[in-house]
Amino acid sequence: MSIFVDENTKVVIQGISPSSQGLYHGLRNRAYGTDVVAGTNPKRGGETIEGIPVFSTVAEAVKATGANASFISVPPPFAAEAILEAAEAGVPFVVCITEGIPAHDEARAYNTLVRHHPGTRLLGPNCPGVISPGRCNIGITAGDIALPGGPVGLVSRSGTVFYQALYELTQKGIGQTTGVGIGGDPVPGTGFTDVLAAFEADPETKAVLMIGEIGGAAEEQAAEFIEAEMSKPVVAYIAG
Repeated sequence: MSIFVDENTKVVIQGISPSSQGLYHGLRNRAYGTDVVAGTNPKRGGETIEGIPVFSTVAEAVKATGANASFISVPPPFAAEAILEAAEAGVPFVVCITEGIPAHDEARAYNTLVRHHPGTRLLGPNCPGVISPGRCNIGITAGDIALPGGPVGLVSRSGTVFYQALYELTQKGIGQTTGVGIGGDPVPGTGFTDVLAAFEADPETKAVLMIGEIGGAAEEQAAEFIEAEMSKPVVAYIAG
């Protein structure tokens, strides 16, 4: 198995346009095998870009395609509203790679999700995304550095070390069930303990590699969770 995304995940790219970063990375995700079913752009509804149907709103895209995940790569001033639009449309999993979102916007979006949209999980902002090797890739991770089959789950605050860890595991012939880059912004939508709990519940994940960074208390909270809740071995590395 995998966590958060798999071969049944259907992705809508928010803010798609012929020159957008979302389209660039979305096409790479599609080439990997991810089911990219729609894009949204209020000025381009009804168009088709690179074979991807474009809708004016996320709600329209979900209704027409059954999209159950969103990929957000829009400029920082618009990212919080994009996150909330996806949640209001009932999208259960949202990946936001946008960097430079003001902290108060992140906090507003996170608190709104917790209070009004508990069924939506946000990964990010400012994260590399998530990859379940051989099944689904949402974000900016190069698919060829990951190896399907498990038994290791990977979670990281650092983007660069996330890629390196995937590559090193693959070079050693050690597969991954899912790699999750949570990002290092002040208000992450998904934290270490959320991912660790998901790996603990996943029968195919037999061990976990956790990569932290200096600053904040997330790593200490993860250590307490590991001691109290994890039956699987966890190897942790703090970079910085």
